[in-house]
Amino acid sequence: MEIVLPSAQEYALQNSEQQDDLLRELHEHTLSHHPEAHMISGPLQGQLLTMISQMIRPKRILEIGTFTGYSALCLAKGLAEDGMLHTIEKREADAATANLFFKKSDFANKITLHIGNALEVISNLEESWDLVFVDADKTGYTTYYEYLIDRVHPNCWLLFDNVFFHGDVLKENIQGKNGKAIHEFNQHVSSDHRVEKLMLTVRDGLTLVRKK
Repeated sequence: MEIVLPSAQEYALQNSEQQDDLLRELHEHTLSHHPEAHMISGPLQGQLLTMISQMIRPKRILEIGTFTGYSALCLAKGLAEDGMLHTIEKREADAATANLFFKKSDFANKITLHIGNALEVISNLEESWDLVFVDADKTGYTTYYEYLIDRVHPNCWLLFDNVFFHGDVLKENIQGKNGKAIHEFNQHVSSDHRVEKLMLTVRDGLTLVRKK
């Protein structure tokens, strides 16, 4: 299901900042070689992630769900001079692709890639996060949210991708487990008075959360 009018999407792409050479290479590589290439953030959302990061100038970024590394590279562009980004991926093949492109980037020394279960990895990281981006298993979103919201400092920003889940949440009767999980997550965040929130109609939906 198309969430955003394709012609509007194309017009927005044409009138936005263009991908740099490395991001373009990674984008094309993913589209050509990955069976789930639709999961990549892509140039429009990628530039949004970059600009959010540049506005915040975070010292510490956490990403749950590296995929092939596109979003991490976009987020890293806004890191403070002494900043670090920790990204977690459970699939070794995707992590290997991401690591290859991280090493080619200007942020090779600012990105730490972890392979494994996200909650286990996070529990071993003694960091204070300024910006969090979640694009992982959809049935785990509420668990990730609750785990993080009690541990991040006030004014930390959390971003959650795919909050429309391909349009499933817009249906009267949601059938799939992922669509149901995301709908429940959206309702959970919407009713949480600990945070301010904004759901953006970008790509497959992106929710911005700020802890009060």
